Amino acid sequence: MQNLSLKKIFLYLLIASVAFSALLGIGVILFGNFGEFETKILMTASTVTITSILGLACGAYLETGRGKILPVSGIILAVISAVVWIILIWNSSNQGKVFAKILMTVTLFAAACSLLSLLSIAELDKKFRWSLSAAHLAVWSLTAFLFYLIWVENDFAGEFIPRTIGVLSIVIAALTIITPVFHWLSKQTPQAEEIDAEIARLRARIEELEKQRGEIPNNEN
Repeated sequence: MQNLSLKKIFLYLLIASVAFSALLGIGVILFGNFGEFETKILMTASTVTITSILGLACGAYLETGRGKILPVSGIILAVISAVVWIILIWNSSNQGKVFAKILMTVTLFAAACSLLSLLSIAELDKKFRWSLSAAHLAVWSLTAFLFYLIWVENDFAGEFIPRTIGVLSIVIAALTIITPVFHWLSKQTPQAEEIDAEIARLRARIEELEKQRGEIPNNEN
């Protein structure tokens, strides 16, 4: 019930922020000018929208009961990221380089946890579970690489950085697309564990019937 309430909170925030952004945009177009204040309001609403999406992904995985550390971390980081973004939106003049690095780091890890939480919702057959492991490897590799770029003055030459980011991004995109397909295929084929359980149930039932049959007196002459 607690997990479900948490997911509802993010869902309501998503609906409210999207509706508010739409109404604000319509109001500005019809009645006013889109100035600095309106821009900050719209950016704040957009921040809440993105945070709600990240929270929904983590909340959905948390509700399955198959993991806690990843989704809880994602929710906490998403909320922290939203708070820091809102501070930046409304008071950007006094923020320094370290503040920007912290903001990008928290946002980066929140996005990574949310994406992996979303992929982890899939119920995969044993032959497809490699895709989730590959997704973790690719996502955390890209996250670590970007984290290094954020905090370390790098001296990579040539096209190493864009090529690395590009390759990992393509791998992540491919796994993100293919995981729901594997989930669907896993649902179409009966699981071996389910078949074995059904066989054991039927054998137990047969043994019970044979025992009952043996207890019935033989009325044949």
